[in-house]
Amino acid sequence: MERIVKVVPDAGLHARPASQFVQTANRFDSEITVGRADGDDAVGANSMLAVTGLNIEHGESVRITAEGDDAEAALDELEALLTTPVEDEEEDSE
Repeated sequence: MERIVKVVPDAGLHARPASQFVQTANRFDSEITVGRADGDDAVGANSMLAVTGLNIEHGESVRITAEGDDAEAALDELEALLTTPVEDEEEDSE
């Protein structure tokens, strides 16, 4: 299964959003990858270093893939994370 998702958090897939993304991905048994929607740079979603290394910015679209028994649930949660602004981003930037 796969989903194309536009990244909403201002930090993109860096810092706190990336950490939350990786932690969420690690809760599932499915094999999950993430990369640019228009590229072939997909990496394992369970690695903070790999995910932040993509340098995905706010407003970019990513392709999330998941294969396994809980793939749909994994995609639902990861999509929700990427489409929700991080509430305290403004406080972090001060």
